[in-house]
Amino acid sequence: MSIDVLSAILVIPAVSAALLAILPGYGQTAKLNVVAALATFLTSLSLFVVEPVSGQYLLVDDLNKVFIVLTTFVSFTTSVFSASYIQHEIEIGRLTPTFLRFYHAMYQTLMFAMNLALVANNIGLMWVAVEVATLTTVLMVGIYRTHEALEAAWKYFILGSVGIALALFGTILVYMAARPVVGEGLDGMVWTVLVKHAARFDPALLNVAFVFLLLGYGTKVGLAPLHAWLPDAHAEGPTPISAVLSGLLLNVALYALLRFKMMLAVNLAAIAPGPLMVTMGLISVIFASLMLYRRRDIKRMFAYSSIEHMGIIVFAFGMGGPLANFAGLLHMTMHSLTKSAIFFAVGHIAQVKGTQKIADIGGLTVTNPVLGWGLMLGVIAIVGLPPLGIFMSEFLVVSSTFSHAPWLTMILVLGIIIALGGLLLRVGSVMFGEPKGPTAPAEASYVPMFTHLALVLMAGIYLPPGLVTGFQNVAKLLG
Repeated sequence: MSIDVLSAILVIPAVSAALLAILPGYGQTAKLNVVAALATFLTSLSLFVVEPVSGQYLLVDDLNKVFIVLTTFVSFTTSVFSASYIQHEIEIGRLTPTFLRFYHAMYQTLMFAMNLALVANNIGLMWVAVEVATLTTVLMVGIYRTHEALEAAWKYFILGSVGIALALFGTILVYMAARPVVGEGLDGMVWTVLVKHAARFDPALLNVAFVFLLLGYGTKVGLAPLHAWLPDAHAEGPTPISAVLSGLLLNVALYALLRFKMMLAVNLAAIAPGPLMVTMGLISVIFASLMLYRRRDIKRMFAYSSIEHMGIIVFAFGMGGPLANFAGLLHMTMHSLTKSAIFFAVGHIAQVKGTQKIADIGGLTVTNPVLGWGLMLGVIAIVGLPPLGIFMSEFLVVSSTFSHAPWLTMILVLGIIIALGGLLLRVGSVMFGEPKGPTAPAEASYVPMFTHLALVLMAGIYLPPGLVTGFQNVAKLLG
């Protein structure tokens, strides 16, 4: 039965993608997209009830259960948001019926690829899944066919290809390190076999492999200085894809990196992956925080916010230990929920105002109070103010860091404070300045946005014991 559940997580989006590619009409395709995403989410929840059975190709453990449930949940809520968002894009002529079918088919293909990357037990299969997810999002970023959208898609494609090539070389080096110990063939690519025998692998090969893997998958995570594709992809693609990119796809690349970190940690003679991750995380936090002050496009601004928060998450996992790993998991979850909620609000705001330029948007709390206050709540959450969930996760990251490396704490806190100032400075004029642009009400679905924000608020006040226990188990697993 567990194999059936595991297969269903892949089969549902794959079959739905095929159907959505041929079905005509907006109503049918939008509903099927939502139903398919809901079915995948409900199926993923059953993994906590059914004892998973892992094989040479597919794996379910405590670590990827967290990623799978988070991914399928945000995929579902984003599909609900997408329904009302895409309807407006059709009405104003930005999307044609042909592109609509392509959009929905690619959406489910992306869900399939991300789920496959998360459940793959074969490191080669995981690499292929991440590549499929990348190519799918490249196509979706350029769907509007404007000069800017095509330029962003090509930049994403070129930089993403460089990143994935580096990750492939790192994967090959891991296989080469494993071959003398586990022999040739499939076992040299199976993660559960690799982590069992990693202590006997050649540490020199593992060291070089992890550097390539960190650079390769780090490109997908959006870590500075490998981030250049991310702001353009967010700014020019459809807003639902911006929500999926920030809330999910960055996490999938992070997951791949964590798998290799766990394997490297078994070999005591190999390089410690933590300091490398801490360094790249801190660079990303400081760089992205400073860049927030120079943004003129609201979606591009929140893209840099994603770079900052992925830096915090990678920093936490790099520090390691039960508390830091717990904080990293919590921060990743809170960031996915909060940033997708922010993009839900920003997407409808851009449709109402007809622009993404910050200078042309003002007085939202007067002209569009529900969207305006929803965005304001999201910004309060993302900058880490209490009592919302990101405050709790950042507090745990800072606390765990202070007990081990106080001087790193100062750099981290400085980056967080700079980002707080930048976001509040930019968003202040958008929220409370003089009303600008059209004042028509938004024909939006507010349920996804406020559902996410309600979960983030609840997490800042109370974490269910079951969730805490689950995160603690994963934190121990990560070492």
